[in-house]
Amino acid sequence: MPATILVGAQWGDEGKGRIADKLAAEADIVARFAGGDNAGHTVRVGEHTFKLHLIPSGILHEGVTCVLGAGTVINPITLVSEIDYLAQGGVVVTPERLAVDPRAHIITPAHIALDGAGERALGKNAIGTTNRGIGPAYASKAARTGIRAGGLRDPEQFGDQIEQAIAEGNRTLSAIYAQPQIEDAAGKTASYVDAARRLAPYLRDCAALVQDALEEGKRVLCEGAQGTLLDLDHGQYPFVTSSSPTVGGALTGLGFGPRYVTRIVGAAKAFSTRVGGGPFPTELFGTLGDRLRGTGENPWDEYGTTTGRPRRCGWLDMVLMRYAARLNGFTELILNKLDILSGLPELAIAVAYQIDGKRVTTMPYDWQLLNHAEPIYETLPGWSGSIMDAKTWDQLPANACTYLDRVEKLIGVPISAVGVGPAREQMITR
Repeated sequence: MPATILVGAQWGDEGKGRIADKLAAEADIVARFAGGDNAGHTVRVGEHTFKLHLIPSGILHEGVTCVLGAGTVINPITLVSEIDYLAQGGVVVTPERLAVDPRAHIITPAHIALDGAGERALGKNAIGTTNRGIGPAYASKAARTGIRAGGLRDPEQFGDQIEQAIAEGNRTLSAIYAQPQIEDAAGKTASYVDAARRLAPYLRDCAALVQDALEEGKRVLCEGAQGTLLDLDHGQYPFVTSSSPTVGGALTGLGFGPRYVTRIVGAAKAFSTRVGGGPFPTELFGTLGDRLRGTGENPWDEYGTTTGRPRRCGWLDMVLMRYAARLNGFTELILNKLDILSGLPELAIAVAYQIDGKRVTTMPYDWQLLNHAEPIYETLPGWSGSIMDAKTWDQLPANACTYLDRVEKLIGVPISAVGVGPAREQMITR
């Protein structure tokens, strides 16, 4: 009865898509449990790079059933577009291969407009959302005014719901934000109705699908989006996402109990990155920060898959990663992008903070405390030369192995695999 949960150990963008792709090779079902098309999962298969925002990356494996669970929020236009995008790449997504839970909530044009208006109103204090309508959709869900995906079964009635949501959104845009109203409401409504006609066959009781599979001993991979430090309850509020991208979110978002969970995989980069606002104690600026980020000319560089925004980059922060490991109960860690550190003469790892004259080894609950935390670093020697052709652990330079061993000891979780490049085959299993 094995269920594996894959969770980001940082602020998202840890390379969960390519890890999910690796783990999906051994799965029967791959299920998204939270978030929406604010996720950006990149998987390189041979010479083809797939960039997915909503559909689980397990779709790239034949015979795997993919699920969008009740905890997700779905933009029907994005979902249809992604189905067509995969078809162009030779991956046909049929209702047998993809199931959408009727309990999932719909992102409307109003949610998208309100997301942008809210960010503009915050000015320099903006959170840095993807402007995809994720937060407002979850707000509607919590307020019990949302539209569920089950409405896709009746496209005409669904259209009436979307039309009403746009009208209500326009009133809020005018009265609260003094922003222009949503243009071409009729055209947007018609697009949603067309999407409903295409997506209705994909609706299925995904909680029952997952539970039945687990009881039959099938293997279920729960694919997370975003990361632990963006969790609505346990992240650095208010600089968080609007869902629970942690282990608890997997159980509630898909609807099964913890007794089925046998493996919890933490995903992380060999350094730290963040998009948007919020504290980042180990952030690097200037030449070194640019070196970690890359130029943006390579898909492997640190630019958002969803937004295209340059990511903030810094040294690995083990205070925050230990927090993520404890919160989720990681059984193992997979570390991506070790290759990016090649050629640096010296590497640093934050092992503690100095806050108000005190040494702190746990994440402060208040983001303002974290915002003026001074990292206390350990330094390790770097290595020269590329490691992108390494196929086994013993082919890695000695200093790279020393770095991995130190990370493993500091987090208290074994590293089971390490990524040394963007391609499927550039993942070394220990």
